[in-house]
Amino acid sequence: MIKVVNENTDPRINLAVEEYAINYLDPSQDYAILWQNEPAVIVGRNQNTIAEVNAPYIKEHGIHVVRRLSGGGAVYHDFGNLNFTFIVDAQKSVVSNFEYFTKPVIDALAYLGVKAEFTGRNDITINGQKFSGNAQYWSKNRLLHHGTIMFNSDLSVVQEALNVKADKIQSKGVKSVRSRVTNILPHLPKPVTIEEFKETLWRFLIPDSAKKEDVLTEEDWAIIRDLKDRRYNLWDWNYGASPESDVEKEERFAGGKLELKFNVTDGVIQDMNIFGDFFGRNNVHQFAKLLNGHDYRENVIAELLETVEFEDYFIGITRDDFLHCLFS
Repeated sequence: MIKVVNENTDPRINLAVEEYAINYLDPSQDYAILWQNEPAVIVGRNQNTIAEVNAPYIKEHGIHVVRRLSGGGAVYHDFGNLNFTFIVDAQKSVVSNFEYFTKPVIDALAYLGVKAEFTGRNDITINGQKFSGNAQYWSKNRLLHHGTIMFNSDLSVVQEALNVKADKIQSKGVKSVRSRVTNILPHLPKPVTIEEFKETLWRFLIPDSAKKEDVLTEEDWAIIRDLKDRRYNLWDWNYGASPESDVEKEERFAGGKLELKFNVTDGVIQDMNIFGDFFGRNNVHQFAKLLNGHDYRENVIAELLETVEFEDYFIGITRDDFLHCLFS
């Protein structure tokens, strides 16, 4: 097992590092990576992004939203969270064997005096509370297994960033399962820093004292940055690749109640219908048709609204009001 050194905290770069590792590093070797992200929501490959994130909160707090290659549910990362990755051959003994890959984490915690256990399909828990979720992705004959480790994450942000009202969005994608979560730090008999925990974890991830490090070259990083730009930095990947969803939004303003019902397919607005007790000079159905076929992105719709005589359709409701209702 070879240790891959990665000190980056940009989630787009870190997911590109994983993709690079599984597709470009020497396939005759096994690899392990420990990495951390700036505050980010990492969405599963088969999920509908708009159904998983609290968009106003994400925007207000400048939290990244990035889709990964593996399946499973959305997770929140910050500097109190540590992520681990294995890249190995996709043999029958390890494919879907989540417990096998979580054992080093459980053993490291036992060494520090904390009893953790693998539970359910892909979680590690302490006293029934989840602190790690795991997922897998395979490419050709290689398997990528990665997992989160909530060491000292801000749990209030975890709840807010992933908090979406169920009655607003009916997604055709895989939904995240909300669980009772915990951090490792409160359970430690003797507190350690996340860096100290990281060093302990390395000893269990790669127990061989003669472990080898793989320091990525500038040529490696050039390919990784290209992967980031072609995939993880794109709205089309992070939002537009989402499965279809039915969306309902409503809000009351000084000019009346506004109700929006529409579909989002591949990140594009379809079948927009607008209802409410507001007043307007023109038929609002004409306005609704203008929105169809546009990306479900606030800046895109904001630009569109500037080209429309908005007051002809909504008296007492502003463009900003409409945007707030559509994207809140």
